[in-house]
Amino acid sequence: MTTTRGKKKKQRELPPRPETGAGAYTIKEFCAAHRLSEAMYFKLKTQNLGPREMAIGRRVAISIEAAADWRRQREQTATEATAA
Repeated sequence: MTTTRGKKKKQRELPPRPETGAGAYTIKEFCAAHRLSEAMYFKLKTQNLGPREMAIGRRVAISIEAAADWRRQREQTATEATAA
């Protein structure tokens, strides 16, 4: 009989932060950096709770400023919900 005791779960490696590179996330990078599934990202988007997006040709990107604003809004909403 074999067990998995003592084995550590391998953590997923996150993509490099945009602050050190391009200055914008792809949707996939945004989701990985914020630990969201892409399905949850699109669900939030349909509820108008997603971050601001910018179109670059056919591509969609999320600026680091938009990501920071989105985090602040989510934190504020969570704080208000717990205070009520």
